[in-house]
Amino acid sequence: MNVGKAPLAVSMGDPAGIGLDLTLSAWSTRVQLELPPFFLIGDPDALENRARVLGLRVPLTETTPESAASEFVTALPVLPVRLPAPVKAGISDPANAMAVVEAIRLAVELTMAGRARAVVTNPIAKSVLYSAGFGFPGHTEYLAHLASEAVGKPVTPVMLLAGPELRVAPVTIHIPLCEVPGALTAEIIVETAEIMAADLRRRFGVNAPRIAVAGLNPHAGEDGALGAEDNAIIVPAVEQLRARGIDANGPLPADTMFHPDARSTYDAALCMYHDQALIPAKTLGFHDSVNATLGLPFIRTSPDHGTAFSLAGSGAARPDSLIAAIRLADAMSGVEAHRRSSAA
Repeated sequence: MNVGKAPLAVSMGDPAGIGLDLTLSAWSTRVQLELPPFFLIGDPDALENRARVLGLRVPLTETTPESAASEFVTALPVLPVRLPAPVKAGISDPANAMAVVEAIRLAVELTMAGRARAVVTNPIAKSVLYSAGFGFPGHTEYLAHLASEAVGKPVTPVMLLAGPELRVAPVTIHIPLCEVPGALTAEIIVETAEIMAADLRRRFGVNAPRIAVAGLNPHAGEDGALGAEDNAIIVPAVEQLRARGIDANGPLPADTMFHPDARSTYDAALCMYHDQALIPAKTLGFHDSVNATLGLPFIRTSPDHGTAFSLAGSGAARPDSLIAAIRLADAMSGVEAHRRSSAA
């Protein structure tokens, strides 16, 4: 456990969900799993109550980012963001929604200022945030908004699911399937792949990324017999990527891209829509895959699951994905710091 580095900032997520459970469990495993120091941005009272419900003896200490790493050895450091309404496990309250958003904003601010090394976000309930006036589709879009404000120009985020056996990103994310063909363009595919390749080099240490590009239609369109999009949109995008020096291969039939022999030929896969990417990612690594947002001026990871309100406070929620997110954020920041020092 290296207490000499800035800690990771972990946002509380929806306090009625399993985020508090997972954070308590993760801290409890810090010694045996050699986890890097982190602090939670959230409500200490809600966290203390959840620990009591779970029967966990986790000492808490209110902290600052500068003292969190040394305090992490003996207590879970908490940077307070107070909740206006009491928390009941499993029942989300819109009255707490803006505090959930503030925890995310503060995690980004501290990381951009160098007071934390990376942002790790616990799951949120988007519908609850919407009811309180939250104007973004989800975490990813809000993080991109904060990043754009910080750097003074638009930022394009890319959602990467990273697990032990697969890294995969969708070009389109939270849109209806019927809208995907109309949303796909060669330009969007190229932009997503370039962001993906850049962060694979910068934060994953993959010096010459190999990217497998999925087709949209069955059998990648069967040369136009099963849809025109693959030839009209994806083929030109792959050609542009190759012309720009990126090792891209496709369009490939999605039904044969994810078996072990196929996965050995690429470092990451680029899919055309949400489920095409997330089904193989979650099948191969449901408990230990991580959602990493690429293209941001800071590192952000998150567990690859939702709030699981039905499990909150039950002791049945597994912390594997949060632990994996903490470890990946630590590893990504280490790679990025090494590249910066080597370039200096």
